[in-house]
Amino acid sequence: MSSPLDGLDPILNQPKRLAAIAMVAASTSCDFPFLRDQLELSDSDLSRHMTALSQAGYVTIRKSGGGRGSTTTYAITKTGRAAYGRHRDTLTAFLGAHDPGTSSP
Repeated sequence: MSSPLDGLDPILNQPKRLAAIAMVAASTSCDFPFLRDQLELSDSDLSRHMTALSQAGYVTIRKSGGGRGSTTTYAITKTGRAAYGRHRDTLTAFLGAHDPGTSSP
């Protein structure tokens, strides 16, 4: 038997990861300071979540330079874009079907 929540991705169920991939999906690439500041995360927290997304094959990580001048940028992969789309569509459909403003008494 299938559930209306079957399309949710366990990697993206974590709110910080979902927010991060949403931001990366909305641009060509995002750099570490931008994501950290927009999501209001510590360096270690953001690094941990982006590593999980990378290990799942959802984002690529590119490092350039060295030392204090180094830059880390992230880009979404085709796999990541598909997973994010399914996750978002599942949430949208589920929440829309259970919106108290649109359901009958």
